[in-house]
Amino acid sequence: MGIKGLMKLLADNAPNGMKEQKFESYFGRKIAIDASMSIYQFLIVVGRSGTEMLTNEAGETTSHLVGMFSRTIRLLEAGIKPVYVFDGKPPDLKKQELAKRYSRREDATDDLAKATESGNKEDIEKFSKRTVKVTPQHNDDCKKLLRLMGVPAVEVSWKYRHSGSRVSFRWLLLKQRPSVLHFARQKRHVYAVASEDMDSLTFGAPKFLRHLMDPSSKKIPVMEFDISKVLEGLELSMDQFIDLCILCGCDYCDSIRGIGPQTALKLVRQHGSMESILENINKERYQIPDDWPYEEARRLFKEPLVVTDDEQTDLKWAAPDEEGLVNFLVKENGFNIDRVTKAIEKIKTAKNKSSQGRLESFFKPVSTSAPVKRKGTKCVLVSPIPVTKFKTLSLRSRPGVLGKLIFPSLELGLNYSVPLSRHVCFGI
Repeated sequence: MGIKGLMKLLADNAPNGMKEQKFESYFGRKIAIDASMSIYQFLIVVGRSGTEMLTNEAGETTSHLVGMFSRTIRLLEAGIKPVYVFDGKPPDLKKQELAKRYSRREDATDDLAKATESGNKEDIEKFSKRTVKVTPQHNDDCKKLLRLMGVPAVEVSWKYRHSGSRVSFRWLLLKQRPSVLHFARQKRHVYAVASEDMDSLTFGAPKFLRHLMDPSSKKIPVMEFDISKVLEGLELSMDQFIDLCILCGCDYCDSIRGIGPQTALKLVRQHGSMESILENINKERYQIPDDWPYEEARRLFKEPLVVTDDEQTDLKWAAPDEEGLVNFLVKENGFNIDRVTKAIEKIKTAKNKSSQGRLESFFKPVSTSAPVKRKGTKCVLVSPIPVTKFKTLSLRSRPGVLGKLIFPSLELGLNYSVPLSRHVCFGI
């Protein structure tokens, strides 16, 4: 679910914190991708028609493999270095939200049965998508595929930071904190987080991307959020932003009925903190849920979690395992051999391309202990176009009007002349 209404709230109140970007603009960037969200999208969209999905000869679903394979190749061809992050066991605080999702799937299953019985194709399509769930087998299939492609795939599980657990890889990727234990090394490990859940911002991701994993056929630009500009636009601190998101409604506790995003923003700006809001709120108008766990939700956002294997923290993009990919995709899951072979060649070509760095990586800031002395300057008339060869050089008047001023031109040879620029300064 993420955060209810946050997208529109930011568009209305912090538009400078979000901008549209071209997919290709992330060349050379390392991007942490929400694997579960991506797999869910593939299961809903790829090769689906009503209740029918892509399957292998054994009747096992392959939509997630088709989507993961093709979409990852598209990322690699654009020079992007993806890191897929898989969730382990969710935190206890999310159990209530998961129970609601289970109930909605049960209702959708009943509705799908009725639609199938009546033959209503539109309802069959709608309700069949609502019954989709990402299973452990789907995750395992995709992890195996990614590793055969030479793309990092990381799995984590949840524990609180104060329990003494090692640093959470997933939330290090999301939060990119520079100070956490052995893995941080005083730098961010990925440029941004890609997901459709807006709570990536609540967890503190400095840069957050939506629509990165959308199919190219949709032609939807990537939406990039910058948390520092979001906070500046909302005129809130990070702690206040977390309280705002909890008030809007998140996965970890119910919202207060009657308080929408705009009202939540107004309350946070007026009172400054959740405690002050709850102390001064009109309790006859707004009923606070019993045992409302906002403090636990706040702690979860501020101090995310978890444990991962040390070996997973060493991010490496390797060459594809050609034989392994053919065995897994063609022999085990019925993919077309020619298409897989061509796809492997695309991966190999893309890996060579992605080894090139971004232009700014070649330039490093140079610090100086003493101020640099400015050279003296003088103004001369020069041509804005570099001249290396000419036969004749002469100045003559020529109609070249800028406002009311008439400038001379520089004639080069017989057929080439350009206007002169005034007040161009050079160091001497």
